[in-house]
Amino acid sequence: MGVRRTAAAAGYRAACACGWRGETRPIDRERLSDDEVDELDTSDAYADWREHLRAVERRTVPLPAELTHLMGELEKQLLVLTERAPVAALKAVTTLERLLPGIGREAAQAVRDDELSWESVGTALGVSAERARSLLSGYLLPRRGLAD
Repeated sequence: MGVRRTAAAAGYRAACACGWRGETRPIDRERLSDDEVDELDTSDAYADWREHLRAVERRTVPLPAELTHLMGELEKQLLVLTERAPVAALKAVTTLERLLPGIGREAAQAVRDDELSWESVGTALGVSAERARSLLSGYLLPRRGLAD
């Protein structure tokens, strides 16, 4: 979530990279000076943004529960490894980076073969149609890996 403000901001709202904008909430200038803007309670805008994310998530294609669990565990273990053995964490990340382009390419090719609309792919991924097209194009293009 981003909070954009200027010295004379009249209000604030949540915003998302997808283009969504939340409700604008006025700033009570009688109770809050320009110097106190950093103390503004933006929890209502944050709640709007979280609800937007939940709505997007409900429209996306669900991942299998086992994969969701495995990804969560992988993230936890990588964070622990980063603290204990950062070079080993980098090795793990490098291994993932080596695996993902091929899997992404196969998945993108299958999506392309299914001839789905960019809108439906975007909705399934929780992104715009333009971003979906960009993602698939990125996976379908050959990539260069890290130098050995």
